Amino acid sequence: MAKVVVIKFRGNCKPYYFSAGDLPLEKGMHVVVETAHGQEFGTVLEAGKEVAEEKIVGPLKPVVRIATEKDEEIVARGEARRPEAMRVCRQKIEERGLQMKLIDCEFTFDGSKVIFTFTSEGRVDFRELVKDLASYFHLRIELKQVGVRDETRILGGIAPCGRVVCCAGCFPELKKVTIKMAKNQGLSLNPGKISGLCGRLMCCLSYEDEYYAEACKKVPKLGATVSSPEGKGSVVSVDMLKMTARIKIEKDGAVFYRDYPVSELGFKREKEQGGEEDVEEGSPSEKSDGRK
Repeated sequence: MAKVVVIKFRGNCKPYYFSAGDLPLEKGMHVVVETAHGQEFGTVLEAGKEVAEEKIVGPLKPVVRIATEKDEEIVARGEARRPEAMRVCRQKIEERGLQMKLIDCEFTFDGSKVIFTFTSEGRVDFRELVKDLASYFHLRIELKQVGVRDETRILGGIAPCGRVVCCAGCFPELKKVTIKMAKNQGLSLNPGKISGLCGRLMCCLSYEDEYYAEACKKVPKLGATVSSPEGKGSVVSVDMLKMTARIKIEKDGAVFYRDYPVSELGFKREKEQGGEEDVEEGSPSEKSDGRK
C-alpha cells in the first residue's frame, strides 16, 4: 500500500494521486502540484489515503507547496479574465464563420497558455482562429474539442431526478453506458425517459447494472410460461429487487393474478446472450489529460 494525497482540479471531478511528502495537508486545502503540464493549482480531497500499488500509474508526482496568498491571487486573476476571453473567442468564431460551440476556457496557472474547449459536429479547421487569439492575448493558445457528454460534464446542470448530473457531480470518469443496461432494469426504452441532458443514455444506468445483469439470469422473461403452486401461467411482471414475479393464471374459466417468489416457480432459464448495444463512451480528452 502507498500513502497518497488525492487532488481535484478546476472543472474536473476526476481525482488524481500525488505524493504529499512531509507537507501537513488537510481536506479542502489549496495546493500547487507538479504535473505533465507544469505546475497546477488544485484542491485536496483526501490526505494520507492508502491505495494499492497497482492502482498507481507511473511514479507519483509531488505536491510542491501549500498554496500561498500569491498563488490564490494568480488563480483569481485567471478566473477574472475568463468572461473577456470567452467573449473575444466567440466573436472571432463568428467572424470566421466556424461551426463550433465554445463552452469553456481556462488560463493555466503559470499564465503562459489559455485553453479553449469547444464542441462541434465535425472536424474544424481552426488554424486561423488560433492566430487571431494568439495576436489578441499574446499567449499560447490551445483549442480542445470534446463530445456532448463532456460538454454536459463541464457545464453541469440538473438531471430529471432533481440532482446535479452524475457526470459533473459524482462520476470520477465517464463510463460506457449501453441500452442493454436499461433492458436489464426493465426500464422503458423511450429515448426521452432514459436520456440525460446531453441527449445520450443517462450515466446512472450503470450504477446497479452488475446486480441487474445477474438478476436477469435468475428471473423468467416477461410473457414466458411458468409453473406455479397454483398451476401454469404467464409472467406479467417481475420485481428484481424482491425477486418476485406476477403470474397470470387461467383456471376453471377464471383469470387471476398471483405474486410468487421466483424460487417457487418452474421455468426454463435462457442462456444469456452476449454482446452490448449502443455503447456511449467519454471522449479521449476525458480519459487521459496528462495530469499524472
